[in-house]
Amino acid sequence: MNVIKGRLFHMLVPAISVLLGLLIGGIIMLVSDYDPIKAYSALIEGIFGNGYNMGETIRAASPLILSGLAVAFAFRTGLFNIGVEGQLLVGWLASVYVGINFDLPKIIHLPLAVIAGALAGAIWGVLPGILKARFKVHEVITTIMMNYIALYVTNAIIRAYMLAPGERTKDIKESASLASPWLQQLTDFSRLHYGIVVAIIGALIMWFVLWKTTTGYELRAVGFNQHASQYAGISVSKNIILAMAISGAFAGAAGTMEGLGTYQYMTINNAFTGVGFDGIAVSLLGANGSVGIIVAALLFGGLKIGALTMQSTAGVPTELIGIVIALIIFFVASSYLIRWLTNRFTKGGKL
Repeated sequence: MNVIKGRLFHMLVPAISVLLGLLIGGIIMLVSDYDPIKAYSALIEGIFGNGYNMGETIRAASPLILSGLAVAFAFRTGLFNIGVEGQLLVGWLASVYVGINFDLPKIIHLPLAVIAGALAGAIWGVLPGILKARFKVHEVITTIMMNYIALYVTNAIIRAYMLAPGERTKDIKESASLASPWLQQLTDFSRLHYGIVVAIIGALIMWFVLWKTTTGYELRAVGFNQHASQYAGISVSKNIILAMAISGAFAGAAGTMEGLGTYQYMTINNAFTGVGFDGIAVSLLGANGSVGIIVAALLFGGLKIGALTMQSTAGVPTELIGIVIALIIFFVASSYLIRWLTNRFTKGGKL
């Protein structure tokens, strides 16, 4: 019975957090002389109003699912991977490089480009893993620094070896593209592509590895208690490095969503894309579970796409959606407050 209550609470926290975030966001709109009913109506219209918006929402969710999986996998193994953004960038570049420079049948070329992106992300994730395992350097510091290194290194490589007119690389070959004319036609010619299939496969892989394999058991055991794991004969160092590699692979695959799906090339970035950092919020809201992360990514993708309609129709700045997202994360992190509120309601008490 207590287990059921615990699971119910874990499901309730994200749902109540979203409602509280939207409620306080509405109060902020009122104080700022905006009409919250008109704004949220526009937001819903921007997400579900037509096939194009729904297609764009799913497209935006695809990299968010994978970046959320990257954060969640590391968290499940006792690590905090802040370097998803950098791993995403190197994965994006590697997949585009393979997409441009190889001439292969699609059945080989497309998987090869996706694997190249995941592999590049894994390599970028292994470096902080080695520093953590061998020299006890905290992964939060190293992964943050690796983000900046990735941003400037990818820009330098594009400028030196892959530059095309427009401060970007050439387009990838069609044989390496995730684009789907069928999905685009189905969604009023949005940019929806087959990346959503890759993202769902990624979620299944994370669930299977963590919960159905001996390796996953060891990774989780190290995350729970390193000393007890070492006493039980589990190699802590090996599992830390492996966890960061797998986490980085998910992040690198998120980069392939942009390179092979949405854009078909890579630009020189003046700043971070933000997709990797949003993965932290998606993971947190999704309770670090595969299904929860997919739902949370769809919510975040919808908020970002719907915010554009909210701005054009109700005149509410898109930055307000950023505030709503921040509030949602705040309430997820403040689960004690949610527990107190639900206890008061379930016991029939007054607030």
